[in-house]
Amino acid sequence: MDKFVKIKNFFLDLFFPKFCLGCQKEGSYLCQDCKEILDINQFNYCLCDKNPLRLPLDSKIGKCPNCQDKKLAGLFFALPYKEKQLTKKLIYQFKYQPYLKDLAKILASLIIEHLILSNKNTNEIWNNSVLIPIPLNKKKLKLRGYNQSEELAKELSKILKIPVILDCLIKIKDTKPQMELKKEERAKNLQNAFAIKNCEKMQNKKIFLVDDVYTTGFTMEECAKVLKSSGIKNVWGIAIARDG
Repeated sequence: MDKFVKIKNFFLDLFFPKFCLGCQKEGSYLCQDCKEILDINQFNYCLCDKNPLRLPLDSKIGKCPNCQDKKLAGLFFALPYKEKQLTKKLIYQFKYQPYLKDLAKILASLIIEHLILSNKNTNEIWNNSVLIPIPLNKKKLKLRGYNQSEELAKELSKILKIPVILDCLIKIKDTKPQMELKKEERAKNLQNAFAIKNCEKMQNKKIFLVDDVYTTGFTMEECAKVLKSSGIKNVWGIAIARDG
């Protein structure tokens, strides 16, 4: 099987070569030189919307006293979204045409590097944990052909050796794209958009919600609220980048 995959990849690279999204060098969507430009986050921050507090490296909590009311327990993210144009380009091409699905491996590796740098890639953290991608509405899924959060979760699962659960958190309402809405409209847009089924698979597990970008946090917060209402006690977030 590995031999077949290698042959397949050889011909794909031959006829459809990859070019770095930063400098256009052939070989990969992100060359090593351009990767060095990215400021991979070495710390974790609380969930406050404005001026989030940098948490100590040995901290086991993900919130400060001012964001204790959040349903989400904390957030791991690899990159600040606004600081580098390359960060925006990587995520954009992962989600929009020409739909570079293979970027999932590269983006997952950036998250893993963040976890290592921030001392969060430990057995204590990942023990008894599962990954749950933020579900995509049916129209977007049909258009794109894949859920970018699901592809990211699958790649993280291979490295972290923890399972992905795909059929427990579902989206039951079509919503407008969050990026098109004002902040005060975003929470309302997501109300009652998610539901739980087959929740026995998640009982007594630590849940890590996986998404591409954490902006206002309303999407993960709504998912965390639904999960906690079904009896889940510990819900964290993982994202490629945080905007804000």
